[in-house]
Amino acid sequence: MQSKPTLDTILAHRSIRKFTNKPIAPNIMQTLLEAGSRASTSNNLQCVSVIRVTDAALRAELASASGMKYVAECAEFWVFCIDFQKHKQICPNAQLDWAEVSLIGAVDTGIFAQNVLLAAESLGLGGVYIGALRNQIEQVADLLKLPQYCVPLVGLCLGYPAHDPALKPRLPQALFCYENAYPENLDEQVLDSYNQTLSQYYLERTGTALVWQAGLEKALNQPVRPHILPFFHKQGLLKK
Repeated sequence: MQSKPTLDTILAHRSIRKFTNKPIAPNIMQTLLEAGSRASTSNNLQCVSVIRVTDAALRAELASASGMKYVAECAEFWVFCIDFQKHKQICPNAQLDWAEVSLIGAVDTGIFAQNVLLAAESLGLGGVYIGALRNQIEQVADLLKLPQYCVPLVGLCLGYPAHDPALKPRLPQALFCYENAYPENLDEQVLDSYNQTLSQYYLERTGTALVWQAGLEKALNQPVRPHILPFFHKQGLLKK
């Protein structure tokens, strides 16, 4: 099992949505899970569980729930869950309804999932996260038989790449790294330059030149999954 250098892997990240039929060997999957489990975790809470979905019918239902067909097409589909169920069993008096607990769970689960994908990419695999599972979060939880104090945060399609997409341009560091304090104003010149780069990327990929603002408006100028908070409450989380 040969892996690429860490920085080379990180800086070459692209979302992969088309996969070959080649399966992922069991020893590689064990390595990916080990990489995830070695991620940083607040107070050693290790509040993450992974559901490996191998049933084809269940995959199809999750693909339908998320609207992402590659959930059913990839070699492996894993769902990363914020999981405090085991903690409640071990520590019955645990106060899990505080907002901070859910934040810890989301951070730990995200770091775990990122470790898995980086390890996968270093071994020649590709993947794409499926946040759209949260569009139907209660249905997904029911399909996966998740207990109370457990929330499906994000899915991950994994497999061997069948395409080689271009790197998507990221914000220049001047727009996200600040010294000592947050600036009063955005650097419009830097933002304009980024928009030009991003619009060219989208023009080549989709035939439509889009700037960053267009993506922000599509994602944020509307109610954003208003069913999430009630679902967390139902699961015994994020109540105060």
